[in-house]
Amino acid sequence: MRFTPATIALAALFATVSSVGVSQRPDAQIEPLSLEWQKKGEAAQQAGDLNGATDALETALAIDPRNRGAYLSLGKVARAQGLQGKAIRYYREALLLDPTDVAALSGQGQAMAEKGALAKARENLAQVKTLCRSDCPAAVQLSAAIAKGVPPTILTAKEVTPTPTVVPTEQP
Repeated sequence: MRFTPATIALAALFATVSSVGVSQRPDAQIEPLSLEWQKKGEAAQQAGDLNGATDALETALAIDPRNRGAYLSLGKVARAQGLQGKAIRYYREALLLDPTDVAALSGQGQAMAEKGALAKARENLAQVKTLCRSDCPAAVQLSAAIAKGVPPTILTAKEVTPTPTVVPTEQP
């Protein structure tokens, strides 16, 4: 009788802990349906349908938010659309899943270089070179994007100020 409450509490604890372990999947296993949608999105991107690619890849992430490949593909699509800020965010999500993902670091650095954040892109290049230990394609692509850079847009007063026009008026 004295041990009944403790036994019940201990049994409830074991039942809860064991059921949590059974329902979890390993991180390496991505939902197969998510992978199918990712392939559809990548095919749409190859065909030039960037909006269809975005829809399919977002569906893949809705099915399984641990699909790092879908984040990488969304980053590529966003860069192709000229949405570098969005691409940087997608690559950041991929890096949250795996901080050593060279493709995500390189893609994020390329988007940063295209946006004009060359200092941050160089930081990503240093991380990529550390992870690759040799010249890998990701490091070469990122260094080329940094070398290309973005020329700064400087407006002069002459370009901003409209030239006044004189319109003759009729006098009665």
